[in-house]
Amino acid sequence: MNTATASTPVLEIAYEESGDPHGVAVVLLHGFPYDVRAYDGVVPRLAAAGARVIVPFLRGYGATRFRFAETPRSGQQGALASDLLELLDALGIERAVVAGYDWGGRAACIVAALHPERVAGLVTVGGYNVQNLEMGAEAGPHEFEPSYWYKFFLHSDWGRSGLEHHREEFCLRLWELWSPTWAAASDAFPASAASFANPDFVDVVVHSYRHRSGLAVGDPRYDDIEGRIARMPQVTVPTLALDSGADGIAGGDDSRVDAAHFSGAFDRILLPGIGHNVPQEAPDAFADAVLRLL
Repeated sequence: MNTATASTPVLEIAYEESGDPHGVAVVLLHGFPYDVRAYDGVVPRLAAAGARVIVPFLRGYGATRFRFAETPRSGQQGALASDLLELLDALGIERAVVAGYDWGGRAACIVAALHPERVAGLVTVGGYNVQNLEMGAEAGPHEFEPSYWYKFFLHSDWGRSGLEHHREEFCLRLWELWSPTWAAASDAFPASAASFANPDFVDVVVHSYRHRSGLAVGDPRYDDIEGRIARMPQVTVPTLALDSGADGIAGGDDSRVDAAHFSGAFDRILLPGIGHNVPQEAPDAFADAVLRLL
């Protein structure tokens, strides 16, 4: 495994690379509050199959840094998708299999939908992860709202301060709540905790959860892509959806409800007993899904 950085118009993106540099490119994208260690059990199998495996730290995580002090520390979905596209450009990758969950799954879905010429296949946890911001300011079914306490917490200055001063405790609690059947969560957490010390982590996270709820404006740099996202574009590339059977946020996933958003080849794989952090809880299942698209 090699560690390196790639310069994009906005970021210096830190990433880990494994496998054959001439193989089929695979980009694995982590979510919040996780990092590249989520894929430690996935990467070796993909590399052994001859793939070129890229695992970047998202904006606000690990050694990834903003290039300019004046750049807004946005966590909006358009920014995450643009980061992925700009990473592909920086690394000279014309087409890749993209795979991710949570924030990373959102970036992967958006790039697959808007730039299918750049995506050979998509692995997404929970189906169509694109946020409908028109609905973001509305409350969901009341039975699910208690599990979204962290979102409301981060809407307040009190919550922002709590994340700033207790980021490891906050993130560990989310790991435990979101993966209720994963007994190894607390043991695995320290390997990722250092990523949350990034100086932009708090700003990016808080903006992400406020923007999606209509409580913060986006970075004008992403107005065009946000406008395209708002049309909820279809994904036309071959897609495998991994559905967590025991996600602690809102119960089990069922990507079949998103079928209308996928017009290409589509298959759903249910993972009973697996929580939110799918690649770290079920690395073989995640690797198997990616391998089917190589």
